[in-house]
Amino acid sequence: MNPGYRLGAREALGTPAAVLAAGYVGYGALSSDVGFSLWATLLSTAAIWALPGQLILVEMSSSGAPLFAILLAVAFSAVRFLPMTVSLLPALRAPAHGRAKEFLAAHLIAMTGWIMAMRRTPELPVADRLPYFIGFALALWLVSIAATGAGFLIAGSLPPVTKSAFVFMNPVYFLLLMLSDARTRVMALSLAGGAVCGPLIYLLAPQWSVLGGGLIGGTAAFAIHRYASRHD
Repeated sequence: MNPGYRLGAREALGTPAAVLAAGYVGYGALSSDVGFSLWATLLSTAAIWALPGQLILVEMSSSGAPLFAILLAVAFSAVRFLPMTVSLLPALRAPAHGRAKEFLAAHLIAMTGWIMAMRRTPELPVADRLPYFIGFALALWLVSIAATGAGFLIAGSLPPVTKSAFVFMNPVYFLLLMLSDARTRVMALSLAGGAVCGPLIYLLAPQWSVLGGGLIGGTAAFAIHRYASRHD
């Protein structure tokens, strides 16, 4: 077995797994509250594996939305993974890896794995990069499924505020990861741009605040960085 698999799994089974597990315990408990079955809840984590999309699934299902509308909304919520996939997979490719591993890696792309892979894989030999990412992400995926089941089974013993707090831990963790990884000026400007533009756009069009905040804030950060670079 390529040592990259073990390295990725070992690095995943620490703080990343603990934080992600907390979020999925909360999701499992919320799913139980709205009447999902255990198997449907586990399947949603295995197939979607993105808390925002899964919360959309729970909320729309509990409000009686049509299945087609639910699927469409969940699919649109995953659009943010496209630029992450496009930016990461070329860095993981090696001639020895087949397409099946690349498709598996594409399914496993999520915020935590993407950030860690973008940070760690440039330090690894080319042949170890894809195994490292698959080992890291697959370990988190399995932990998430197990935590979802645990949350579903203990739902009755968790107060509502605790369930929400568990789910909220993930975005806070993602934010801290991105802040710790902002080692260049353009990355710091991008985070600042999103932090400013996101809330402002939310006041005008809440449904577009994430997409608009990222697009406008990121574009402004890039323009400022280019201007500053030419005048350094």
